[in-house]
Amino acid sequence: MPNHVHALVTPRVFATQWLGPLKGFTAHEANRFMGQGGKPFWQEESYDHLVRSEIEFDRIRNYIEQNPVKAGLVVASEEFRWSSAYGRSRLKGGCGQDWPPHFSV
Repeated sequence: MPNHVHALVTPRVFATQWLGPLKGFTAHEANRFMGQGGKPFWQEESYDHLVRSEIEFDRIRNYIEQNPVKAGLVVASEEFRWSSAYGRSRLKGGCGQDWPPHFSV
């Protein structure tokens, strides 16, 4: 998406240990790419939600993958290069694996 990011992750550590560094690195690289050194890149807000089942995981993944379609960026979710749908469409053809790995308890 050109103006926001969705991420569905299953971290083994608290979000504060990886989200801040990830946002810092990506902000630095994006600002460098756009020639806007030192400007704020990410909004302060973020929304996190604990996924409690595989059904909920699949529902959220489907929402995220359909977001570029709803925004009119692509016709099919598999066409959006930065989507898990894109990655899964390539892996399923070659090795039959689901990607990213499913939710597990």
